[in-house]
Amino acid sequence: MTPLEKWVDEQARLTKPKKIYWCDGSDEEAHKLIECGMKEERIAGHPVFHELNHKTFPNSYLCRSHPTDVARTEHLTYVCHPNKETAGPNNNWISPHEAKERLAKLSDGCMRGRTMYVLPYMMGHPESSYAKACVQLTDTAYVAISMRIMTRMGKSVTEKIGERDDFVKGLHSIGDLNPERRFITHFPDEHFVWSIGSGYGGNALLGKKCFSLRIASWLGFNEGWLAEHMVIIGIEDPKGDVTYITAALPSACGKTNLAMLESSLPGYKVWTIGDDIAWLNIGPDGRLWAINPEAGLFGVAPGTSVNTNPNMMKTLKRKKFYPTLFTNTAFDVDKNEPWWEGIDGTPPKNLLDWQGRHWDSGRGIKAAHPNSRFTVSIYNAPTLSHEFDNPKGVPISAILFGGKRMHVKPLVVEAFNWQNGVFLGSRTGSETTAAAVHEVGVVRRDPMAMLPFCGYNMADYFKHWLNIGKKLTRPPKIFSVNWFRVDDEGNYIWPGFRENIRVLKWIVDRVNNRVEAKETGIGFMPHLKDLELTGLNIANNEMEKLFEINSKDWRQETLDIEDFFNKFDERMPKELRQELNEMKEKLK
Repeated sequence: MTPLEKWVDEQARLTKPKKIYWCDGSDEEAHKLIECGMKEERIAGHPVFHELNHKTFPNSYLCRSHPTDVARTEHLTYVCHPNKETAGPNNNWISPHEAKERLAKLSDGCMRGRTMYVLPYMMGHPESSYAKACVQLTDTAYVAISMRIMTRMGKSVTEKIGERDDFVKGLHSIGDLNPERRFITHFPDEHFVWSIGSGYGGNALLGKKCFSLRIASWLGFNEGWLAEHMVIIGIEDPKGDVTYITAALPSACGKTNLAMLESSLPGYKVWTIGDDIAWLNIGPDGRLWAINPEAGLFGVAPGTSVNTNPNMMKTLKRKKFYPTLFTNTAFDVDKNEPWWEGIDGTPPKNLLDWQGRHWDSGRGIKAAHPNSRFTVSIYNAPTLSHEFDNPKGVPISAILFGGKRMHVKPLVVEAFNWQNGVFLGSRTGSETTAAAVHEVGVVRRDPMAMLPFCGYNMADYFKHWLNIGKKLTRPPKIFSVNWFRVDDEGNYIWPGFRENIRVLKWIVDRVNNRVEAKETGIGFMPHLKDLELTGLNIANNEMEKLFEINSKDWRQETLDIEDFFNKFDERMPKELRQELNEMKEKLK
């Protein structure tokens, strides 16, 4: 018996499934699992999968989760290092012993009457030296199909693991879906994730945030690389030259829109490599190289339309690879199609809401859940970069940090250097979204968009970033972006979406030393003449407002940053406190 077989057997003795099924990742298998999900498995009284209109949404299925299970549960997510200090104030912590004791009780017989699916998968291209072999166990076809879309799953991974015992392990069960018995626990030193009580993507697809960020960030800390919550794109200019950048944006701040941006500028194209995760390694040439460890797109449906993200709508309607899943969207009964707020056209007359109830627009309740999702293969994307499957990844010339801030933050700012750029990322703040369970619209610090995902003490994470910079001979430039600044009436000043290419063009111009910039107390900012604004209907005074540095706002901002830094006590790198003090002086 191999170490993998032994581990699966041990988990089966604990969870007690009626049978064990080893997935091979084939098309035939996917059809069988979907058939099973339509006829046998149910969640919250609904079949796991409902077949949609394949003429308009090819190979697509509607899924509904339990009403209490619709987002990441950060307050029930734990990082179980041997000591609390290593986990840091950014993580919930319980000791590994206590966590295992608690979850063993919850998991005893949790798969009784169900099938245990064994999912062998790769994070990253199988031929990449940066890729990791993983195995997840689950008791729902929804997770099995979702992981097939999101990762490279198949027999070859089992063969690659062979007699090794250092593969990444994940044990998942939906349990009884009771929020009181819901836990997502991580054991970084063991490369192990144990999740019970949830079927929602971020809690149940363990290759996603759980491994590719929380566990992988700890791996990166120990092995000398970075696991980041970042978009990876290539920006092609009219000459055909491609500049690769990454961008860290919290959920619902435009990550997927940016990753699949349709340019409004003639001659400029954006090529998609990833919309959520980037693993960054120092290459032999002294540059930072990025791979996307995933193979799918897990995006927020509301607000996605032909107007906001035409390439995503094309992706969702392409019949090319794998099934496509829509989770907790509304349902157009007459057309047998998914529907959500923000999609093109008026609401259908015969519409069921995300829980399967008849929807009445007069009640003022959203038909689709605000965090309803689509899960689709990245190979369906018409913008997919031809470098996506390059095992080496792509060289990164710029890193963007952004968030949703209606005031304070300018449209774009360039950091003075790598250290100042790490400071810029460490102080990033954003208004909260429906992707996590807490109040919406509150500004919270979300450094590098990693606050919910860093698998160890964030002060050590900042130090790791600083150390990475010291090893780079050709470091990327670092920028801050904010598409969400508003005018005095509360209207967005910048049009966003496809017009963001204009900001990306300036960033590419800076990377290639084509334009100058003006120095301010918070970084370098564009001369308005260097921004391509032809065709935009924005008055000069409004453009100036996008770059306004209000001294009163920034005084409060520096106090908030200092409060955040103080949570990490003496562990906080002195270099970042130095950067904060220098910024205070410059803003005077």
